[in-house]
Amino acid sequence: MELTGATWRKSTRSSGNSGDCVEVADNLPGVVGVRDSKDRQGPALTFTPASWAAFVAYTKRS
Repeated sequence: MELTGATWRKSTRSSGNSGDCVEVADNLPGVVGVRDSKDRQGPALTFTPASWAAFVAYTKRS
């Protein structure tokens, strides 16, 4: 999947992890990208917006 035009962001909670973070791009229609902040040129996972929302909701409950 091509993620050209993705706007990547880190969680505000990631500042204390010595750079060990994930970045999320949720500005593209129909897809949410997730990548390792230490390897920005490396692979990215992609999710549907509904799947990503379910994952985030689940992790907030845990």
